Amino acid sequence: MIRRLSLTIALVVTGFVAGLVLTAGTRTGSVSNANLATPEVPARVTAAIEAPAPAPAPPSLVGGPDFTGIAGQAVKGVANISSLQVVRTPNSPFTDDPFFRYFFGNQDDLFGSRDRRSLSLGSGVLISRDGYVVTNNHVVGDNVSEITIALSDKREIRGRVIGTDPATDIALLKIGVTAVPVVPWGDSSQLKVGEWVLAIGSPFQLSQTVTAGIVSATGRANVGFADYEDFIQTDAAINPGNSGGALINSRGELVGINTGIFSQSGGYQGIGFAVPSNLARHVVDDLMKYGEVRRGTVDFQVERLTEEYAQEAGANTTRGAVVSRMYRNSPAYDAGLRPGDVIVNFNKLPIDDASQFTRMVADAKIGTSADLKVLRNGRLVDLKIPIVSSSRRRR
Repeated sequence: MIRRLSLTIALVVTGFVAGLVLTAGTRTGSVSNANLATPEVPARVTAAIEAPAPAPAPPSLVGGPDFTGIAGQAVKGVANISSLQVVRTPNSPFTDDPFFRYFFGNQDDLFGSRDRRSLSLGSGVLISRDGYVVTNNHVVGDNVSEITIALSDKREIRGRVIGTDPATDIALLKIGVTAVPVVPWGDSSQLKVGEWVLAIGSPFQLSQTVTAGIVSATGRANVGFADYEDFIQTDAAINPGNSGGALINSRGELVGINTGIFSQSGGYQGIGFAVPSNLARHVVDDLMKYGEVRRGTVDFQVERLTEEYAQEAGANTTRGAVVSRMYRNSPAYDAGLRPGDVIVNFNKLPIDDASQFTRMVADAKIGTSADLKVLRNGRLVDLKIPIVSSSRRRR
């Protein structure tokens, strides 16, 4: 009896104590969620507790390069050029009749001729604060009677020709104003295939037009635009009227003078060509100093090395330039060069084709002798050929 009573009392006391413990725990938790101060926690933990984590930001859209800054500045240095030329045309009604000309020859003198005015439109680039403008020679044309240069601020100013160089299709003009906006020269030798460029000009008389593209190739030759060819190829849209305009790199520098397009329709086909700025700058410097371009030349002619002739000459490739014509009393003949020789090296540099050889000769210093390595009857021969002035050769 006493044992049962003791057990009952012990159970009651145990239950009462357990109830106090549970009640105390619940109250403490309830009050903690009210206005009482919470224990100190690190700031980042507190922020995570007080506000839900932000939703992940959507992936940003990747756009193209932003050319607004350099385009806005470069267009100020690009002008429109209109050139009025006097063209003499025959009065003969049979001038374009091949049947008449075949049987009766040229009878234009019987009918006389008349002068006709022809307007050429293009673009130009301001390269100095005192008003020098570089453009294409074919924009200026021959027998120029009047040149008008329209600046970006709508001023139209009469220009004059300082000099032209048909070999590179570059011309230098001058206007009688100062403090004009200019496009700074860039180094075209640093251009890389795939690099972004802008073409700025006046296609179809739409002034201040900017198009963007990439450099498709460098050192293009044999495209038929000029005698001295070393073009930059680009897919930036170039159309009629863009000739003489600026090719600009991503730093806003002038790296080329837009010159021509390859097209089957007369319009944009994604293949445009520009004279490299380094070449244009050399031409401009000579025109400023001498009124003509002083470049080296040789007293013989070269042609492309065909596969058939390469086999005859004992060459295992078509790299090189074939000597096609020369005079027996020329210095090159006296130095040992002969027609049919295949030039494979010029001043220890390999020759890929005839155009490259012509460029190397033009860039050589006048009055020096060039070291040639030629292939003759399967044997290599070393020669020294004099470099003379192209202007002297013309005289």
